[in-house]
Amino acid sequence: MADSPPAVRLTIPAKAEYITLGRLALTGIAHLRPVPDEALSDLKLALTEACTNSVRHAYSNGSSGVVEILYELRPDRLVVEVADTGSGFSEDELVGEDDELTEGGLGIAIIRAVADELEIGERPHGGGSRLRFAKYLAD
Repeated sequence: MADSPPAVRLTIPAKAEYITLGRLALTGIAHLRPVPDEALSDLKLALTEACTNSVRHAYSNGSSGVVEILYELRPDRLVVEVADTGSGFSEDELVGEDDELTEGGLGIAIIRAVADELEIGERPHGGGSRLRFAKYLAD
């Protein structure tokens, strides 16, 4: 895969106190090339929301698990993928009966507002959730 973008994969326990490690890794990766402060702040917020959703909702039945974070530094964007092997969700579950956002739906709305791209779905293998978002970088 010579054409693959540089990527870093981080696996953390699905506990709130480990989300900071994901943010620190993102900051380090952003130093590999100029990333505007505003773009980095947006990515940190989106990463925090995505990881928090996994920690709070994927393993809410008391089971332990992990959150997998993939960072890809492409020439024109920084892509982050957050995945878990928990119970998963569908986008339909993000809006309640009265068209109000659910707790997890609010996090997704924040990610959607600060990211330039967002994909939500299941992990390709083994179940669980996958959020992939990107922020375009200025040349």
